Amino acid sequence: MAVLEAPPRLHKKRPPSDRQEWGSPATYFIAFVFIALCLGPVVYIILGGFRDNSQITNSPAGFPDPWNFDNYAEVLASRTFWQQVGNSAIAGLATTIGVVVLGLMASFVLARYRFAGRGAMYSLFAAGLMFPMTVAITPLYILVRELGLMNSLAGVILPQIAFGLPVTIIILVPFLKAIPDEIEEAASIDGTSRLGFFFRMVVPLSLPGVVTTGILAFVASWNSYLLPLFILGDQATYTLPLGVQAFASQYSVDTAKVLAFTSLSMIPALIFFTLFERRIVGGLTGAVKG
Repeated sequence: MAVLEAPPRLHKKRPPSDRQEWGSPATYFIAFVFIALCLGPVVYIILGGFRDNSQITNSPAGFPDPWNFDNYAEVLASRTFWQQVGNSAIAGLATTIGVVVLGLMASFVLARYRFAGRGAMYSLFAAGLMFPMTVAITPLYILVRELGLMNSLAGVILPQIAFGLPVTIIILVPFLKAIPDEIEEAASIDGTSRLGFFFRMVVPLSLPGVVTTGILAFVASWNSYLLPLFILGDQATYTLPLGVQAFASQYSVDTAKVLAFTSLSMIPALIFFTLFERRIVGGLTGAVKG
């Protein structure tokens, strides 16, 4: 009895256009070098917190042997550290809310309304990107002092909102311009007011850009150093960047503990940025397409 053999399977070859082409080895080498340059200091700081001063002195580039968890435990048990975390969180959240709310309203007006001077106003906000806070730190200091906001988080939050608005408006205006006029006309026919259209349609449709601007504002506020340095003189109001400087001055001979404090200060921003990285890329891509 003859046994029928199964016909051989024909493997379809993907067309050349569907194949993933690998870059040259030089490209990957350059990419790995840049990754090492970016991650090297971060990894060194984090691992340095698990060492003691004698290990750092004997082998500055070595690994912890043995691992020492006391430095991180002492920092986490410090009331000052958590107070500075709270100050940074308050400043970051307040700045983010102010930037997103004001930026979204201003972007809505610039994108959906036609009025004299609209182009000049948009250009004015765009020009704000060319003036970093470093240039305006002296006038800001005088203004905050005259307003009586020295040594308070409000004196840091308000200027951060002002300097965060240009980026927010540049990103959100293309999102709002991309909303078809037919949607607004249909909402108007249904009896929806302009304020209702703003909350019911504009905010949900521009959510990727809102999330992107919010993340950028929060991370910028969390890492802000120069403005709090000029405004905050009381250690009770210090944010984490100032806390790192004060801690390093106080424990200048204890390098391992300073590294532990520094790593714990930057880890929240790193985690926050890593979790929402795709949101940032998606929001910026949408802004460019718009």
